[in-house]
Amino acid sequence: MRIENQAMMFALLCKYTVLAHGEEGRAAIQEGMKQYGRERGARMAARARAAGDPVELWTNQAYGEWKPDYPGQMEFGNVRTEPTLVTYISKCAWCDAWKKYDILEYGREYCVNVDAAVYEGFGCGAVCTPTTTSMSWGGERCEFDWGLPLSEADRQKIAAKKVELGTGAMRDFAFHTAHIYCAITRVICKRFPEDSIEIINKATADYIALFGQDEFDQILDFSADEF
Repeated sequence: MRIENQAMMFALLCKYTVLAHGEEGRAAIQEGMKQYGRERGARMAARARAAGDPVELWTNQAYGEWKPDYPGQMEFGNVRTEPTLVTYISKCAWCDAWKKYDILEYGREYCVNVDAAVYEGFGCGAVCTPTTTSMSWGGERCEFDWGLPLSEADRQKIAAKKVELGTGAMRDFAFHTAHIYCAITRVICKRFPEDSIEIINKATADYIALFGQDEFDQILDFSADEF
């Protein structure tokens, strides 16, 4: 699977939840995204601790769980590293996927809380505050202030750790798509028990129409306790 699988699974679940429940549905989606982000961040921190590494900003940067599908798909980097780390994204595969399938109106809800929630879950004190309007909401590029400095020594540790880890900390997009599906549907079922199955079925039918039954079945191979 690819980034667009995860992007579209989220956007479709968001679409049908908002169509059914308006702003209450949008709030439910944001609750699910916060849970998803915190779970992802906590998983990254647990992996760092298991390897004997501290939970700090530099390990947060080193233990990232995904990579682009191919070179040039994403463009990102540092604006500065001190007195606080500020990063940018100027080309985003998620945003590109939502535009491709004409669902940016719903897909962009992904961007509201996910980054802050991941770093809250990681627990290193980084805050990941947006300093610009994100691209999915009409901005020229996304920028984030992490609230902590990243020294030259830390940058060297990141580079060395990434070489050591290789793809060992990564999870493929079957995993990430399944995690989004699990986190969002859990909240939909809790908040809207009367029509949650209808909402989820509409989203998954559209997903299957785009990517096929086999790719949806891969999502179901994961259990909730893996996230």
